[in-house]
Amino acid sequence: MSRSRLRSTAVAGAAMLAVVGLLGACGGAGPAGAARAAGEPVYGGTLTYLEHQPPTCLYLPAAGFYPNGGILNQITDKLTWQNPETLEIEPWIATRWEVSEDATSYTFHLRDGVTFSDGTPLDAEAVAANFDVYGLGDEKLKLPVAEFVNNYERSEVVDRLTVRFHFAKPSPGFLQGTSVIGAGLVSKKTISLPYEEQCQLKNIAGSGPFTVKHQVVDKEVHLAAREDYDWAPPSSEHQGRAYLDEIKIIVTPEDNVRVGALTSGQADFVRYVQAYDEETVKSAGFTIYAEPTRGVNNGLYLRPGNSILKDPDVRQALLAGTDAREVVDTLFTPSYPVATSVLSQLAQGYVDLSPRLAHDPDKANALLDKAGWARGADGVREKDGRKLRLGVFVAGPQPLSKQTLELIGQQWAELGVKLEIRPADAGTQAVDIKDAEKTPLQHSMVGRADQDVIKSHFHSENRDAILSDDEKLDRLLAEQSAEPDVAARNAKVGEIQRYVIDQAYAIPLFEEPQVYGGAPHVHGIAFEAVARPWFYATWKS
Repeated sequence: MSRSRLRSTAVAGAAMLAVVGLLGACGGAGPAGAARAAGEPVYGGTLTYLEHQPPTCLYLPAAGFYPNGGILNQITDKLTWQNPETLEIEPWIATRWEVSEDATSYTFHLRDGVTFSDGTPLDAEAVAANFDVYGLGDEKLKLPVAEFVNNYERSEVVDRLTVRFHFAKPSPGFLQGTSVIGAGLVSKKTISLPYEEQCQLKNIAGSGPFTVKHQVVDKEVHLAAREDYDWAPPSSEHQGRAYLDEIKIIVTPEDNVRVGALTSGQADFVRYVQAYDEETVKSAGFTIYAEPTRGVNNGLYLRPGNSILKDPDVRQALLAGTDAREVVDTLFTPSYPVATSVLSQLAQGYVDLSPRLAHDPDKANALLDKAGWARGADGVREKDGRKLRLGVFVAGPQPLSKQTLELIGQQWAELGVKLEIRPADAGTQAVDIKDAEKTPLQHSMVGRADQDVIKSHFHSENRDAILSDDEKLDRLLAEQSAEPDVAARNAKVGEIQRYVIDQAYAIPLFEEPQVYGGAPHVHGIAFEAVARPWFYATWKS
């Protein structure tokens, strides 16, 4: 079931028994008498879904973490649906919309009869209340602004089913932003709660096809189908109530336990199938879903505020001295294409920068020599009595982060650079990761099928992966987010990618998918445009 080189049999066995106890008889078989041809959807049954990590805060604008999405996609709806194949924005709760020519005004016309799970109407007032918080935040309630909203000014309730949003400057990414996980709609009662309370699943009243039935914090969440649900996106072949009766989401950190539970019939669907387990899943007759995230690539992001990395020659040396191809070929599968730019090839505005990302250890050594870092007796370079050591935290959400960092550490050791790898659960991580001196680089990525994904990752007022003090970068990012012409906006995104690599703020590694495993009796699995699952039309044979 597992690779012995990664987990001991004793630990895996104990973990498997614990999970089996949680699963009971809910996995594997569908509802009694429901087995029939794959082409005939049936109602009923429970989907047992094993998740790698527990959810974190579920305040929608802060809930982009993939374990959160597995819950929120089932219990909330959005104004619009982004077709994951065409990336076109389609109607959902909004039946139609108008956008001003300069993208400073958006008017949405809403479906009638939609309600939240607390019984209140999903009308223009509720939508306005949601987006006033998402666009402006609420200092009193400690609610931060959503990163998918730029230049927001105010909402206007035109009538019961019509809402208009006004922007101080063009906001061309807003329409796509109404389809993302952070734009999930919640009741007025929910959106008026303080941050700490909106973080808690029990307080979220959405309008989605499932509601929360039971939760054991950090362990499991049980969702039940909402009987009166009848407002799926019009493009969905399935309409009305969800096929499944329930979804049981069980947190299962052990990789081999998730895969073992799947292939033994104890689970129906699992997230985070590691690269080394893909073949195990496929050879057992199960399906691998490697879904693209269409955003900023998995990579190392270098912080120029650090006293060592402030030297662009050192940053360029690390970029040239990193062999992304070796990382992918050693640790991953074809599900993980080698990065050819800061953005995925499927991202809006992508440009191919592969020549600038070529592995060149001779260039790397020459740059470090030029920067004044000489090899010491132990092989580690030093300058003015200081060793060339750089620290990084293992990134829990990133696949095989520890192994990736270890391999890069070996590559850098050949250059005379010491990479100090710290565990993801270090007690100081939450504080130290915000300090460029203590944490010179970050292993991360972000998915979104819109040009604004690059702003989300790099802007000093968004995720700020590099803890940027680069005013030019912030300016470029703000310019692309306010450019209504698509061609000009894509050109600006290309300019940003070139600038980021010219400054060696990023060492792109690979295009990160979300990899799931599914049993052959599970049908109708769907994903949003950045690979979070949507189980509305899922059924079991």
